[in-house]
Amino acid sequence: MWTSLGTVTESAGRRAGSCRFWAVVLGAAAGVFLLGFLIGWFAKPTEKTSVSPREDMKAAFMAEMKAENIKQFLYNFTQLPHLAGTKENLNLAQQVQAEWKEFGLDSVQLVHYDVLLSYPDDTKPNYISIIDEHGNEIFNTSLSEPPPPGYEAVRDVVPPYSAFSAQGIPEGELVYVNYGRIEDFFKLEREMKINCTGKIVIARYGKIFRGNKVKNAEQAGAKGVILYSDPADYCAPGVDPYPNGWNLPGGGAQRGNVLNLNGAGDPLTPGYPAKEYTYRLDKASGVGLPKIPVHPIGYHDAESLLRNMGGYGPPHSSWKGNLNVSYNVGPGFTANYSTRKVKMHIHSHNEVRRIYNVIGTIRGEVEPDRYVILGGHRDSWVFGGIDPQSGAAVVHEIVRSFGKLKKKGWRPRRTVIFASWDAEEFGLLGSTEWAEENAKVLQARAVAYINADSSIEGNYTLRVDCTPLMYRLVYSLTKEIPSPDEGFEGKSLYESWYKKNPSREYKEVPRINKLGSGNDFEVFFQRLGIASGRARYSKNSNVEKYSSYPVYHSVYETYEIVEKFYDPTFKNHLTVAQVRGGLVFELANSIVLPFDCRDYASAVSNYAHIIYNLSRNHEEELATYNVSFDALFSAVKNFSEVAASFHERLQQIDINNQLAVRSLNDQLMFLERAFIDPLGLPGRPFYRHVVFAPSSHNKYAGESFPGIYDAMFDIKNKADQHEAWDEVRRQISIAAFTVQAAAETLKEVA
Repeated sequence: MWTSLGTVTESAGRRAGSCRFWAVVLGAAAGVFLLGFLIGWFAKPTEKTSVSPREDMKAAFMAEMKAENIKQFLYNFTQLPHLAGTKENLNLAQQVQAEWKEFGLDSVQLVHYDVLLSYPDDTKPNYISIIDEHGNEIFNTSLSEPPPPGYEAVRDVVPPYSAFSAQGIPEGELVYVNYGRIEDFFKLEREMKINCTGKIVIARYGKIFRGNKVKNAEQAGAKGVILYSDPADYCAPGVDPYPNGWNLPGGGAQRGNVLNLNGAGDPLTPGYPAKEYTYRLDKASGVGLPKIPVHPIGYHDAESLLRNMGGYGPPHSSWKGNLNVSYNVGPGFTANYSTRKVKMHIHSHNEVRRIYNVIGTIRGEVEPDRYVILGGHRDSWVFGGIDPQSGAAVVHEIVRSFGKLKKKGWRPRRTVIFASWDAEEFGLLGSTEWAEENAKVLQARAVAYINADSSIEGNYTLRVDCTPLMYRLVYSLTKEIPSPDEGFEGKSLYESWYKKNPSREYKEVPRINKLGSGNDFEVFFQRLGIASGRARYSKNSNVEKYSSYPVYHSVYETYEIVEKFYDPTFKNHLTVAQVRGGLVFELANSIVLPFDCRDYASAVSNYAHIIYNLSRNHEEELATYNVSFDALFSAVKNFSEVAASFHERLQQIDINNQLAVRSLNDQLMFLERAFIDPLGLPGRPFYRHVVFAPSSHNKYAGESFPGIYDAMFDIKNKADQHEAWDEVRRQISIAAFTVQAAAETLKEVA
């Protein structure tokens, strides 16, 4: 194509003009950049005053949490009952799901399971009666608790009952068995020659898990168990009953499950998730189900049952509570009432129902395949003012605060998983089923689990139970959090905690307790070997000798009891939120995991000496049956040396070398797993941690080197002494092997 001279000249002129325009623009931009650079350069401080971005985010996260929000969440969560398997609890799950999505989590799902639950019969109520020689009922216990003020119109309040009790209408002589501990039954049977076979026993709540009481009664031959809350154990001196105070009223009764699952999860699908495809055991042969009827009553009704007890007097003053009765143990009533018996009417039934966990996640930016989990349950026996909603409200505020950071563009280094568990009150079912379904992934990827049940069980000081790996993390974090306690203004939480509850084993640090069970950390810690911890505000156990808190699992656990008596300003709730949230933040964001294996070595050494000192009561038998702890102490020594060496290497790590960081972090993460024995403890295959397990005799309490401890428990009374001491030797060898194997996992890779 031909182009005219004029057209070519015009085009060239336009190009020249365009070049001059862009030259001006680029020059101006360069000038602006240079000016900004110079301003920035000369504005720089001469000394470094800023903190790391991670510390900035942590400060923002901690400051974001508000006591007023926790208060409002608690109020919202406690207006209706939220019994597992009911429509009300599903509605709450859906509410939590919607609000977590609104808070900004990456994903929030409802995850369901079909598990065995237990409920009273609406048409045939449970109760206890005293009958005369003709079978006429001359006294009946209450069918329900008097409702607290303001809650009279609330429907669907389940009456007091013992979940998973066997059905039955047994009658027989009554025997008072104190707390129903093994030693209490030993006292009756071996020293007082009182046979409980065919009797109905009455035990007061406290000291041990209610399911252990029932198991002990079954083994003693009892045909039924009545449980009650004695004022000595559930009423603080000088405090009025609710609603004028925070003590349990005489008509109040403690609900609760009486299973002995030992970590099995759903009774019909032990070891496997209760999904549609899962094989189920027959209802009658489910794991941990009691074989005799059980029922809880208030202390006013208990006084009526115990008032005319005959037989032997109490064997010791410790068997006496604070009721106006003799505390005679029986069997049966005094001579004037010798023809009277006690009759139980228990019609509760077990059925499979669907439960729902809420699972929310924030995906990690650097290590998305490493999980830090914060979980607490949502289901409650009635209103759940303390258990669990004081914890659920704190979790809600932690989630909201994490979501606020995420909306500003922040992400954690590792993935954070938030869980609202269902059916905890029925045997830790929601958490266990989820962990069973995800066991392979969790074993490969889970860094830690932080539990978040009740935030307050008192208002005296902090209580922490955790793996030794977290000791220094907990101490470091609590030094950064201000104490909410009166008289400690301007002091740290660490200082008030140490002053009020110093450690019994270690100098100049606050006390940290062993993890037992009775809460949702069980499957993560005891079965899967995932480092775990929990924190809440608690009572002064040195002075306040009542069990737990007085209104535990009763209809009187309302929002008002928290707001009026336990934490009116919600400052303790906020402190617990900062501890739980701070632990999650550090675990999810620290470049090097904030675990210290030296503390584990120290703890294992301490526990080895404790169990050895216990054995020294049997010096003659140790020699006779060739029982030695030398292998265990040798393994402990090796573990301590390797842990010290590992810590030295950790101090020299180049944090910019991502492969080196990942390698050492994996060794720290998998250390807890190294203490897991895949065969489990004898008779308790789902408790697999060799160093820590719930006590065989009290699910709530933690025991160290449980295999050895259980083998030695009551060893003098075992029929075959050779077999008994042989089991002690076997358990020592398992412990020694496991500790040595754990040491091997910390050694430098060749």
